[in-house]
Parts: sequence; C-alpha cells; structure tokens
Amino acid sequence: MTRSHFSTLFAFALLSASAIATQAQQGAASSDQPKPKPEETEVWTPVPPVVTPADNGAPPSDARILFDGKNIDEWVTVKDKSPAQWNVHDGVMTVNKSGGNIETRRSFKNYQLHVEYRIPETITGSGQARGNSGVFLASTGPGDDGYELQVLDNYNNPTYVNGMAGSLYKQAIPLANACRKPGEWNVYDVVWTAPVFNDDGSVKTPAYATVFFNGIIVENHFELKGQTLYIGKPFYKKYDKAPIKLQAHGDKSEPISFRNIWVRELP
Repeated sequence: MTRSHFSTLFAFALLSASAIATQAQQGAASSDQPKPKPEETEVWTPVPPVVTPADNGAPPSDARILFDGKNIDEWVTVKDKSPAQWNVHDGVMTVNKSGGNIETRRSFKNYQLHVEYRIPETITGSGQARGNSGVFLASTGPGDDGYELQVLDNYNNPTYVNGMAGSLYKQAIPLANACRKPGEWNVYDVVWTAPVFNDDGSVKTPAYATVFFNGIIVENHFELKGQTLYIGKPFYKKYDKAPIKLQAHGDKSEPISFRNIWVRELP
C-alpha cells in the first residue's frame, strides 16, 4: 500500500468516526426531549353550532327560507323594488315574464343555496329560446347585472356550451350535462364565495362558485373573471353584499317554475 493510499483511508476513517459520534450526540439530545402528545394538536373551541339536517332537499334547521310554496314575500321586482308579481300556485312559483326579474329582499355575501326548478313538459323552442332563465348568485344592479348560473332546457337541446344549464354564463362550461327531461324537477346546490375588494375598488380576492346539478358536480370551485355578460368581456365592480336574483327571460317558450328555495349564510 502506498503512503498516499494509506493517508486517504486514514482520513476516511476519521470522518466516519466523527459522523458516528455526531449522530450519537444528536440521538442522546433527542432522547432528552419530551415526546409529543396527541393533546398538543387537539382544538376544542370554538364549538361549531348544532345544525339539524333534513332529507330530500328540505332546508336544514339554520336555513333562511326564500320560497316554501306559500308566498313570495321574500322577493321584490328588480326594476322598482315593488312586491314580486310572479305566480304562486300548487306549491310552486312560475315565472311571470311580463313581471320582470325578481330578487330577494335581503342581501347576502357567502352562502350555500338550494334551488329547484322545472321545465314545462310542453316546452317549445330550441337553443337559448327553450326554458331560459337564470339564478343570479349576486344581483349587482338592474336587468341582468351580476353573476348568473344558467337555467335552460338542455335535455336533447344543444346550444353553446358556456351558456347551457349548469354553466356560469359565458365563463364556465359545466363538467357534465345533468339535465332531467322536461316535466321533472332539477336541483341546484351552490356554494358561493363572494369577491372581496380593496378600498380603491380593485379585486382583493375573486368570486368562486361550486355547483351540484341534480347531485352531480358541474362547477368545481370555479374562479370567476367578473360579472357574467351576454356581450363583451367580464369585469368586476365593487360591492359588499347583494340579493339573489331570478330571471324572467324574454324568450317565447313556456315559463318555468321554481320551488323549495333556501339559503345558509357562511362566514
């Protein structure tokens, strides 16, 4: 063995011995530390409120009822804030197209929303002119200002896919076509996270929507680019809370009906 080889092996042996000694010291130090306990990561307060669930889409115990089939006292006409003029009959509310859009008397920010709607069995028309309406998750002004979740008959009725039922109008294409056939009830369950604005009106955090359509997720925490527009690019304008709006669309097809509408406000 040459002297250089011997020096190399000797140096390697010293490094190995030093590493072993360091590991032994670290092990001894760690053994002196108390072992973590499961209680250290347990959180006991604040205690969540008790909410009694319900079956078959009925409202849970903490929901605000927006329509229960009896009256439309929770709604006003968008145009002049007068009492809503839609037709209540047989436990449902049917769109009065000449009465215009309606919106809730109260305003909301973040919430969980349940809405059921039915396309008439005798529906006529095609494309966007067949059972057209909308659930505006925030009504930010007159007419169709706001953020629209599209209502339309897309059971064997094609149209542009960012304007079909389950779309966030002209922004989010639904992940599935979950429409039931005309004459049957469709169900939307929505989680709405409102946009937050800085003092100067710029966007601090955008709006998000998660939508279940007849139990099938069709929008998965989608980030909106602003208000939903028929023409032009979406944009944001500052607001805090806003009503929920239902659309009286001007197409010539037979008017649709709604029932069992409720909302749960979220932090």
